[in-house]
Amino acid sequence: MEEKAICAVDFAFRRIGGKYKGRILWYLHERETLRYGELNKTIKDITTKMLTQTLRELEADQLIVRKVHQVVPPKVEYSLSETGKELIPFITYLNAWGTKQMQKENIGEIGC
Repeated sequence: MEEKAICAVDFAFRRIGGKYKGRILWYLHERETLRYGELNKTIKDITTKMLTQTLRELEADQLIVRKVHQVVPPKVEYSLSETGKELIPFITYLNAWGTKQMQKENIGEIGC
């Protein structure tokens, strides 16, 4: 059983926190729909196991939608849910803030 969130901020960060969730949501926003292999190529520093786990968590939290096409080989596509789309203005702001802070510290943009 999951622990109760201490506050709304805690609740939100439990859903979108971590190394990859924000990037996955951002990439799905930019490209609307991505297949598993496309996500795997886009996020170069993620393992197959971690990508699968992160996608399952985002789906369980109803932030993304997983669509399976019954073809051979199987085709699985991911897109933002309506709830996931509500996060995009905040992620956009975080992206702008992060860019500004990286410029202040003379850190080259890694790219998202």
